[in-house]
Amino acid sequence: MRMYDIIQKKRDGKELTREEIEAFVTGYVAGQIPDYQAAALCMAIYFRGMTVEETTHLTLAIRDSGETLHFDGIQGIRADKHSTGGVGDKTSLVVIPIVASLGIKAAKMSGRGLGHTGGTVDKLEAIAGFRTQLPIPEFEGIVNRVGCAIVGQSTDLAPADKMLYALRDVTATVDSMPLIASSIMGKKLAADDDCIVLDVKTGSGAFMKTLEDSKALARLMVDIGKRAGKKITALITDMDIPLGNAIGNSLEVVEAIAVLQGKGPEDLKEICVALAANILFLADKGTLAACEDMAKQAISDGSALETFARMVAAQGGDAEWIYHPEHFPKATYSQKVLAPRDGYIARVDAEGYGVSALLLGAGRNTKEDVIDMTAGISLLAKTGDFVKKGDPIAELFTSSKERLESAAARLLEATFLEDQKPEGKPLILDRVE
Repeated sequence: MRMYDIIQKKRDGKELTREEIEAFVTGYVAGQIPDYQAAALCMAIYFRGMTVEETTHLTLAIRDSGETLHFDGIQGIRADKHSTGGVGDKTSLVVIPIVASLGIKAAKMSGRGLGHTGGTVDKLEAIAGFRTQLPIPEFEGIVNRVGCAIVGQSTDLAPADKMLYALRDVTATVDSMPLIASSIMGKKLAADDDCIVLDVKTGSGAFMKTLEDSKALARLMVDIGKRAGKKITALITDMDIPLGNAIGNSLEVVEAIAVLQGKGPEDLKEICVALAANILFLADKGTLAACEDMAKQAISDGSALETFARMVAAQGGDAEWIYHPEHFPKATYSQKVLAPRDGYIARVDAEGYGVSALLLGAGRNTKEDVIDMTAGISLLAKTGDFVKKGDPIAELFTSSKERLESAAARLLEATFLEDQKPEGKPLILDRVE
């Protein structure tokens, strides 16, 4: 079949067959279909959309475009969580040890951050000696012994997704619901877990800015997962406010440790317990309420923290840093950002806070950028808090003093003070089964 005919068919709003979609993905990965034809099809999909059946076919073709991981050596129920990305989102560092301490196997492959959202792999590399690249046999062995391991994504996993995303990024076709869903789920299904919980972020710091779009994406991804035979649930969570009080790699690891110690910010703890409970529920550990109690107990009795420390040690990291987070290096320079007037913090642009952390050196503008692991932001006041003029609302950290001024200005631009206290809203906005 000709690529020309496939493009024309989708351009005219007709439904593509499984064979046509597979021919496109296979041919593109093999170098037989040029970028200009792949871009034309992406643009046709952007304007014409795809049915759930088409999106499922595209997802499975992306999954099958390279290596698929079966983890045959891992004994027990395998589960994973995936977040669509946000500011201050360090939930994997808490959720994975919780469920692993309760008998679920979590062989997690995570990505790096780019732009204003941080990556789990980058955060873990803030721990001295921690290895994020492991041979599969060693990876499986750690999961069997400890219950969990977190590594970087395999370069051979879903290569079609990497090629298509790079193309979409330069052809203004990133924000297409079918293309987003197939990208996320293609990678998730390639790891072949039994249970998947999705954390779909919504709001100013998320990729999906509106609740309506976030629900639509969640429903589509859950539908794809079920068609692929997986137990899957999605939570829609608020990202109009950064999650927790820390933004930046080592700062976020320290905050995740605090939650595992039974301390830390309540918003972060609430989301982590909910995500862990949903994983346990999918794994038939009990009712949602019972699973929530189990997750809380794993924190209070110290088993989740111990599991995290064991995972760190197994992957070459210094477990003493987990029990004594004061060992994490401190930034050379710091500066407090002061409120310009009296008022309530009515709202913040969470993406703007992420950009402020990026300016401090906590993230990457390009894949080649080197991250300053000590850089980041500690929030001293959040949405709903009343501050007086001159009160500190955040503290900035960096190894490069000249970064402070622009980062402080960006954070203030993203903070909106008003005379009236804003109405509160829940952190978990919906659940899609």
